[in-house]
Amino acid sequence: MQGELRGKGITKIFPGGARALDDVSFSVSPGRVLTLLGPSGCGKTTLLRIVAGLESATSGTLSLDGEPLEDVPPGRRDVGFVFQNYALYPHLTVARNLTLALQARKVPRAEIDARVVEAARLLGLERLLDRRPRQLSGGEQQRVALGRALVKRPRLFLMDEPLSNLDALLREEMRGELKALFEKLGATVLYVTHDQGEALSLSDEVLVLREGKALQTASPLELYRRPLDLFTATFVGSPRMSVLRGRPENGHFAGRGMKLVLPEGPVEDELYVGIRPEDVDVTAEPSSGRLPARVKLREPLGDRLLLTLLVGEESLRALAAPRDWPEMVFLHLSPEKLHVFSARTQKRLVPLVT
Repeated sequence: MQGELRGKGITKIFPGGARALDDVSFSVSPGRVLTLLGPSGCGKTTLLRIVAGLESATSGTLSLDGEPLEDVPPGRRDVGFVFQNYALYPHLTVARNLTLALQARKVPRAEIDARVVEAARLLGLERLLDRRPRQLSGGEQQRVALGRALVKRPRLFLMDEPLSNLDALLREEMRGELKALFEKLGATVLYVTHDQGEALSLSDEVLVLREGKALQTASPLELYRRPLDLFTATFVGSPRMSVLRGRPENGHFAGRGMKLVLPEGPVEDELYVGIRPEDVDVTAEPSSGRLPARVKLREPLGDRLLLTLLVGEESLRALAAPRDWPEMVFLHLSPEKLHVFSARTQKRLVPLVT
C-alpha cells in the first residue's frame, strides 16, 4: 500500500461560472496526513470529491502513485471515503455495513471475515457487529464509517469533516483515536475540516484554502509560527491573533494612540501588525518600555485568563495567569513576536525570528 497523491493546477468552474477551485496544487506523500483547512465554501470538499471521482475538474491533473486518475471511475480509484454524515445503511447490521463493498468486489469470504475481525479489533467494534446504526452513538457510528473504509485497504483515505457531527468532548476523544489509528496503519490521508485545532492536531501538513485558492501549505508548527498572509494568521491559532493597522515611524509601528518597536525587515507605507494572545506579556506593575493598558473584559479559560485590553485606542487580547488583575495593567510586546503584513496585499513582510 503506497498512496502518493499529486494534484497540479486543479480548477473547478461550475455551470453559471462559479469558480470553486482556482489553480490548486498539492501533494500527499505515502503514510502522511494532509488536511485541507478553510471556512465553509472555500472549495475543500469540492477538491476531496474530485480526488474521489465524484466530481470532475475543469482543468488540472491528478495522479495516485504516478497513475493519472482523470479517466478512472470512482469505484476503481482505490480510495476509502469517510463521509461527514457517516452514510451507513440503516437497515443493515454493523457487520453487513462493513462487508457490503467487499462482497460487491467478490472478495473471498474467508478474506472478508479476516478483514472485518481486524477492523473491529482496531476500532473497538467487536461487541457492536450485530447492531444496526440506530442503536449506536454518534462516536460508534463514526467508528463504523471508518471501519467501512478500512476493510477496503485502500491506498488513500479521504475524510470529509468526519468529526463535525460529534459533541465537543467526543470530538476531542475521537481526534486522538484517529491520530493513533493513522500512525498505526501508516495511512495516507486527505482530510477536510474547518476546525483549525483539529487540523493542527491530526496533520503532517496543512493546506489552507480561501475562496478556492491555496494560500499556504506547511507543517502545523510552521503554519502557526509563520503564516504567510493575514487570513491564515487570524484563522489559525486559538484564541485568535490580535491585528492592528497603522504606519511605520522611525522603526516603530504607530497605531491609534500607541507605538510598538518593529522587527527589522522590509516595511510599506501602511501595515497590519499581529500579535498572538500568548505572546503578550502582562504585569500589574509599570516599568520602563511597557505599554499601559486598560482591562475591558476578563474571560476565564481554566488555567489561563483571556484579557481584552485597550491600548491607546487599539484593542488586543492577552493570555494571563488567572488572578484578580487591576483595571490598569502594563504590557511588553517583543518585536520578535510580531507578525507584520502589508496592508495593501495582506502578505507577510517580516520573517519571525523565533
